[in-house]
Amino acid sequence: MDSPITVGISACLLGEQVRYDGGHKHDRYITDTLGRYFRFIGVCPEVECGLPTPREAMRLEGDPAAPRLMTRTTRQDKTDQMQSYCVRRVQELELADLCGFIFKKDSPSSGLYRVKVYGDGPQPAKIGSGLFAAAVVRHFPLLPVEEAERLNDPAIRENFIEQVFTCRRWKDFLAGDASLGGLVAFHTRHKLLLMAHSPRHYRELGALVAGGREQRLTELLPRYETELMAAMRLQATIKKHTNVLQHIMGYFKRQLDAFEKQELLQLIGQYHDRLVPLVVPLTLLKHYVAKYGQAYLQEQIYLSPHPAELMLRNHV
Repeated sequence: MDSPITVGISACLLGEQVRYDGGHKHDRYITDTLGRYFRFIGVCPEVECGLPTPREAMRLEGDPAAPRLMTRTTRQDKTDQMQSYCVRRVQELELADLCGFIFKKDSPSSGLYRVKVYGDGPQPAKIGSGLFAAAVVRHFPLLPVEEAERLNDPAIRENFIEQVFTCRRWKDFLAGDASLGGLVAFHTRHKLLLMAHSPRHYRELGALVAGGREQRLTELLPRYETELMAAMRLQATIKKHTNVLQHIMGYFKRQLDAFEKQELLQLIGQYHDRLVPLVVPLTLLKHYVAKYGQAYLQEQIYLSPHPAELMLRNHV
């Protein structure tokens, strides 16, 4: 990418002292590593909606489908104040060219998954979403979203970052050659990446593109984008990666000798058995792609879907 990718983020994760207790939750991996490739727009819904720092702690209460945001001690209802802010802020973020959003876990405003919602029972139900996080997801249904703490899981981390880079490439396509021919080229480059995330979407998107002349471009492109991002949300598993690796190997059946084939099969098998990470068989395959000048594979995003410096495939 020629310029950093814009990603929204809970401001406390950037080290901003905006939490209810006046502290922060600075995440060094996000700022020091991802910050080399992402431009972050920090958002603290509670401060931006007009609440002070420090402030009384709040929690979600009532119906998990439409919870109220209540202060814990003085029992003030801040729901309407927060909801009004959310409507305004998501509209402002439309101009930010976002390609992803990283939220703070458990926050009644910014938690994405399993936020506690207190009801009549003795224990809260961990089935809610923070009011602002829910507003972002509703307003930007195709936007890659994740919680910072979940990025500690290597597979979730790689999946989210692949989504972000795919979103950026799609937006660049729309800003450039957004023609049927351009879509064919975009889809061709992403075929193996799609296969690794969702063989079903890989087939369906192929059929969609093949029948592209039968639809208006204004209808075709939104349909493709919806299915593309749905595919990328599905996690690429070892089984699906193994299938793609074997598929790539098939392109070299005439070039590789018996020893090379056996070596490559062994590495793919070791990856399948979790003995080596994905980067090991991929490195050898990329060597053969370059050595034999395999033009189709040289264009495949799957081989380099994100900067090698992130070392994401060293851990999956």
